[in-house]
Amino acid sequence: MEYRQLGESNVKVSAITFGAWAIGGWMWGGAERKDAREAIRASIDKGVTSIDTAPIYGQGTSEEIVGEALEGIQRDKVQLLTKFGMTWEGTKGTFGFSSTDNSGKAIDIYKYAGKESVIRECEESLRRMKTDYIDLYQIHWPDATTPIEETFEALLRLQEQGKILAAGVCNYNAEQMKQADAVIKLASNQVPFSMVERSIEKELVPYCIENNKGILAYSPLQRGILTGKIKPGHKFEAGDHRPTTKFYQPDNIARINAFLGLIKPLAESKNATLAQLVIRWTIERPGITVALVGARDANQAIQNAKAIDIKLAPEEIDFINKHLYALSLV
Repeated sequence: MEYRQLGESNVKVSAITFGAWAIGGWMWGGAERKDAREAIRASIDKGVTSIDTAPIYGQGTSEEIVGEALEGIQRDKVQLLTKFGMTWEGTKGTFGFSSTDNSGKAIDIYKYAGKESVIRECEESLRRMKTDYIDLYQIHWPDATTPIEETFEALLRLQEQGKILAAGVCNYNAEQMKQADAVIKLASNQVPFSMVERSIEKELVPYCIENNKGILAYSPLQRGILTGKIKPGHKFEAGDHRPTTKFYQPDNIARINAFLGLIKPLAESKNATLAQLVIRWTIERPGITVALVGARDANQAIQNAKAIDIKLAPEEIDFINKHLYALSLV
């Protein structure tokens, strides 16, 4: 495995990091708790020492599973990355959207990052994960109702108390990062990035490179479609959010699969899967520190970790990019 520093912080993370959204079950059609624990342990065995989760993933379920999976594992051998600022209890902040929890109960999601709420959320995350500190604490989405300075003063307090080691953001633009960085030195920004979703390369990537901030790329497999396993007519489980997204519209599924067919021979020449080739391409991209990749069971976790073994020559990256830039989505 390769390990990379997050900005100027003291936190070092595995270049392939376990993304724990799906194991929370919420918006992913459910998940098996036992399989999820085994997936995390299998990842750690393969050198994937960093786990990224959030309270909203299953309304506490994902963090609880992470805590269960890490029982008996030396705490300083792993890095826990979690978030705050998406609440399903109360109506403070900016309304996000309506959803249902894992039991089918209707819930409303709000983006709220007031100081006292942040501190309370941190305590609850520590409890769920059965730990006394969080390696990277990240705001999940911008909260338009709370001044950025107030939010990050809370993180400064938590850092001074030793409850978090580093502060990060998710889904922030460059200007928002500047404001937060004036309060506490930011380590990173977690943003969507994949072969078919490269919008951050225009402004955010140059800013992060220039200011030495890490980028954690989430959905590098575009929630599964870049594995090549999602074909036109694919049937999704009830509660799965993916069919509502742009990339899962029938025409785009067909176009993406055609692109994958062009690069599949390269993956096969390296005895690798398409997913492994895509993950390796992602962490080779300028400015990208980490690829966050989810797994529902141990086998998926092991296959994800093996992506680190792939070596891509400059001309092979150029070959992928040539076909990628010709891909047109609707």
